[in-house]
Amino acid sequence: MSQNPADMDARKIETLRAIMKALRTPVTGCPWDLEQSFETIAPYTIEEAYEVADAIETGSRAELCEELGDLLLQAVYHAQMADEEGSFTFDDVIEAVTRKMIRRHPHVFGDEEARSATLAKGFWEERKAEEKKDKPKQGTLAGIPLALPGLTRAVKLQAKAAKVGFDWPSVENVYDKIAEEIAEFRAAPEAKKPEEFGDLLFAMANVARHLGIDPEAALRGANAKFERRFGHVEARLAEMGKKPRQSTLEEMDGLWDEAKAKGL
Repeated sequence: MSQNPADMDARKIETLRAIMKALRTPVTGCPWDLEQSFETIAPYTIEEAYEVADAIETGSRAELCEELGDLLLQAVYHAQMADEEGSFTFDDVIEAVTRKMIRRHPHVFGDEEARSATLAKGFWEERKAEEKKDKPKQGTLAGIPLALPGLTRAVKLQAKAAKVGFDWPSVENVYDKIAEEIAEFRAAPEAKKPEEFGDLLFAMANVARHLGIDPEAALRGANAKFERRFGHVEARLAEMGKKPRQSTLEEMDGLWDEAKAKGL
């Protein structure tokens, strides 16, 4: 009879794996966990990665610790399902990433000659390309996950195309393209506006790439700024005994400008 995970050392990865195996055990496991698949769990995996990033941005190490645990659980979850179908195990996952890290860092883990060498610029990408050379030939834009945030994926697609020479020579050309896309968006019939809006966002992502800006981080910053300033608007209205619904746009706009003046 296997040991009850509740009686095992909570600081060991083996305990977490035992918990997941128990949750996925037919009859005695958790009904919800038993119904899950790679496809249904994938959105949670993406969400947990974002929550790790959010914890880093807020600076809370306690929250980061918790969110890293939730993200680790996702790896254990997928590995357990793969083990059940005979594809691979959690140990295989660990081995694969361990071998990859050693392979890609010969200047750290290699022989004396390799360790004494200076890491060349672009070495990581060169080693990745070397690892993929024996895999079936794919197009230039292959290998960029569909599940990435849209703006991030746009930048990666553009960067790959740029490596083979398909790129604007200057960011000024991209500014012109944005002006063109704005005009097309404004002139488009309602049915075409979503497509034209996508083209405009894609062009904005191109500006970000040319200027070395992370578009997702920039948008997160804009979201946070909006929250701060609107929070100021609500707080000031509350001082007046009012709520946003009870005030005019002009009144709220004035308080918004007040928030800007305060540097919020």
